[in-house]
Amino acid sequence: MLRKIIAALIVFAVANRAPVRVSLDPFASDPPLFAASLPLFVLLLLVLIAGVMIGGIAAWMRQSRWRRRARRLSAELKRARVETETLRRQVEAAMPSHPPQSSIAAIAYRHPNAA
Repeated sequence: MLRKIIAALIVFAVANRAPVRVSLDPFASDPPLFAASLPLFVLLLLVLIAGVMIGGIAAWMRQSRWRRRARRLSAELKRARVETETLRRQVEAAMPSHPPQSSIAAIAYRHPNAA
């Protein structure tokens, strides 16, 4: 597929190598104020590259809201993880060092003073 596209571009470039005069003067003055003479395939490739760049910049600017939100949520997640780790350490420090009894052993054991 890529070879076919490259071949088509080469054929287009060879077939359209005659110079074309491009004028950026909206008022037809003779000679135009801003003009360039270049092959048609170069002009079309430059327009294509400019279009891709303009489209990429527009998409990047439209996504700024989502990037800002992702940064905010990432910072919030980092704070939550730090807080969770701190609380986990506090709970582990407050736990008694002896192993907990199973539920059956806790039910079966009765303190002598208990009624």
